[in-house]
Amino acid sequence: MSHDSYNDAYIREILNTVKTVAMVGASPQNVRPSYFVFKYLAERGYDMIPINPGQVGKSLLGKPFVTSLQEITRPIDMVDIFRSAEHVMPIVDIILTLNPLPKVVWMQLGVRHDEAAAKLEAAGIKVVMNRCPKIEYGRLSSEIQWMGVNSRTLSSKRAPIPTQGMRLSLNRSSVGGGSTTAADRVAQLNNKDKNDTA
Repeated sequence: MSHDSYNDAYIREILNTVKTVAMVGASPQNVRPSYFVFKYLAERGYDMIPINPGQVGKSLLGKPFVTSLQEITRPIDMVDIFRSAEHVMPIVDIILTLNPLPKVVWMQLGVRHDEAAAKLEAAGIKVVMNRCPKIEYGRLSSEIQWMGVNSRTLSSKRAPIPTQGMRLSLNRSSVGGGSTTAADRVAQLNNKDKNDTA
């Protein structure tokens, strides 16, 4: 498989079918990208497991840190690698000892290791490299459109404002409903203008 680009169906199927996600390199610091991704996926119903040997004894959003993948006692659907490329192959070697094997290994933005990908795919594991599941989820679920991010898709239709529990195109429910202070102000101004002209 070419890892230069992924079609939406491939990414959508992964995000729709995985449930348990082990994040290697998760950080409890709320300014780190791994924290944002962990929190985002946890809020969307994924069973998140933080892995960071330097944080054992602490927890991330109520989930206790574990030292390694081998300590996890339940099946893992996806391993999200938040480590640089030189650390990928040792992690892959550990992944290949797990029973059962995970369905997916996802390498974060900036992380690509073609030899590791070939090894995983030979074992029947799907691979995504140099992508972020948070960004892909937001893009494919349309959340990214109501956050003011350019999705590079032109449309004359405005994406629906999500409501609590609304079903998104990724088969999961929205969390917070998507309202913002700015959106509330605009809605109030629009209502005021309508009342003034009535």
